[in-house]
Amino acid sequence: MNVMERKNTELIKEFNRYIREHPELADNIPNNAVVVMQLEKDEEFNNWSCEMAKSQAEEGQSIIYIRIKKLRPIRSRIEKLEIAT
Repeated sequence: MNVMERKNTELIKEFNRYIREHPELADNIPNNAVVVMQLEKDEEFNNWSCEMAKSQAEEGQSIIYIRIKKLRPIRSRIEKLEIAT
């Protein structure tokens, strides 16, 4: 998996989490649409993502662009741990 594919996978995971927390937004996405992840201020990734989506979309299939404006830093969810030797 290359860097762009990894970034896309992470953005899709975050988008899925966001939609679970805001299910009403899913109503804005047509069934069977191709979803294109876009990241503000990352034109290289955005161009790659757009080209990938266009190459995979079937004729007449909707393409929806999800532009992520801001991401919070990734943090661990671990509350306690123990290290044993």
